[in-house]
Amino acid sequence: MLIRVLRTHLRPYAGNLSLVVVLQLVGTIASLYLPTLNADIIDNGVAKGDTGYIVSTGGWMLAVSLVQIICTITAVYFGAKTAALFGRDVRAAVFHRVGEFSAREVNQFGAPTLISRSTNDVQQIQMLVVMTTTMLVAAPITMIGGVIMAVRLDVGLSWLVAVAVPLLAACVGFIASRMVPQFRKMQKNIDGVNRVLREQITGIRVVRAFVREPHEVERFGEANKNLTDTAIKAGRLMALIFPTVMLILNLSSVAVLWFGASRIEDGTLEVGALTAFLSYLIQILFSVMMGVFVMIMVPRASVCADRISEVLDTDSSVRPPVTPIKTFTGRGQLVFEHAAFKYPGAAEPVLHDINLVASPGQTTAIIGSTGAGKTTLLSLVPRLFDATEGRVLVDGIDVREIEPEALWERIGLVPQRPYLFSGTVASNLRYGNPDATDEELWEALEIAQGKDFVEAMAEGLEAPIAQGGTNVSGGQRQRLAIARALVRKPEIYLFDDSFSALDLSTDARLRAALRPVTREACMVIVAQRVSTIIDADQIVVLEDGAIVGKGTHDELLETCPTYVEIVESQRSAEEAA
Repeated sequence: MLIRVLRTHLRPYAGNLSLVVVLQLVGTIASLYLPTLNADIIDNGVAKGDTGYIVSTGGWMLAVSLVQIICTITAVYFGAKTAALFGRDVRAAVFHRVGEFSAREVNQFGAPTLISRSTNDVQQIQMLVVMTTTMLVAAPITMIGGVIMAVRLDVGLSWLVAVAVPLLAACVGFIASRMVPQFRKMQKNIDGVNRVLREQITGIRVVRAFVREPHEVERFGEANKNLTDTAIKAGRLMALIFPTVMLILNLSSVAVLWFGASRIEDGTLEVGALTAFLSYLIQILFSVMMGVFVMIMVPRASVCADRISEVLDTDSSVRPPVTPIKTFTGRGQLVFEHAAFKYPGAAEPVLHDINLVASPGQTTAIIGSTGAGKTTLLSLVPRLFDATEGRVLVDGIDVREIEPEALWERIGLVPQRPYLFSGTVASNLRYGNPDATDEELWEALEIAQGKDFVEAMAEGLEAPIAQGGTNVSGGQRQRLAIARALVRKPEIYLFDDSFSALDLSTDARLRAALRPVTREACMVIVAQRVSTIIDADQIVVLEDGAIVGKGTHDELLETCPTYVEIVESQRSAEEAA
């Protein structure tokens, strides 16, 4: 998975990567040439007292060092730039894929893990790309070149290289293999911390209302402790690498000096050659260390790549049509033909055999007990879910055959939980129609009974709205969400229990203001209160995912026991109040 992610998203930057490889090659060759020049200065310049040779060779060393510095800096720049562009592309790919998911896939993954996959996981792979372009490219070149140069200087000491390099690689590789399960566990623990923290921030009012702060502190502490323990285990293993490397490096240096001293005494090796050999050995071992250091990051990046690929490879259950219908005529008639919906793995369908016609110019209300399937039924229209059986038709066309944008343009949805985005009142309302004028916004607010409280804000339409609309009340959020749908002026209005946070008088005024505006549109209302839907042209009663009653209020009082039970329960509650 890691190779596939890297190959897919690094392909556009093949030119940058080629340049990095060339620069690293030139810089590495320059660094390998420096010990040889240093040996020449010691053996041919210092030993013979030839100042001119020392100056000329030293000048070459400065020139070679300058080339190495320029190549290294340029390679690191382009490598870091490529990694940043790679991270941008992967984050964008994950974001767009999640944007295509239906509610089923979002619920399947969960918001916390989707957030960590598009941030932390992408960052881990991006760091691997940075380290690869700055270290891993140079490491094999340095190691191979260093071995060649060391053997060329003295074959008799080369057995030290043959012992030190495999020993270092084996020790560090063993430690790295023990880190793989810890990294995999760490990513899951990060998801756990994100999940708990997100729940606590979102539900802070509930936590405080029930005085559950100590319990939530304990729950977060447990998730945080799991992550900390895993990170400490991985950190301890990583901490072993550097002492191991330095131990082998120092032992190898001592061995070179020990065995090299006897060869100098015999006259078979010069001091400069011994110094150069020691430099090459250090370069070889450091290149092995750098390569292993990058390889340490591969397991964690591989885990992250698997998690990212899981998102990218998951297709939405709501698939766009192969040959979409982009334009069609009609006034927004909505028809359900034997529609059913079943969640994956569920024993029973949530909806089954729904037959319903909602005509333009009429108000169709849906009522039923909690869990009856009202929201799911409404979600089939804008294709938040797709019917697993039967069809949902808009103006005689199956919604699965209509281009999504063309379908959504005809629908104004007010969800059960109205959500406002950070920005202003105007920016939130213009989600319904980006080209809406201020006059149209005020008109929509007046119909939604929100004009008064917006005018009371100091900035009016430019009044700030916090993320989720947390700086306004629940009733104000609902009215702003209704105004957002009205700004769109769609042919089909879907109100999913959108009046529950309103008091009875505001509810009545809002419904009265809606009638002339939605006279030509198809309006479907999901409601809990009978008073909200009592004047509807058609009331549909749902029970256990099936229609058990259909008609006007008076007709259902005579023919539908379930509806009578709902009416009586609400009437008893009002009398008791």
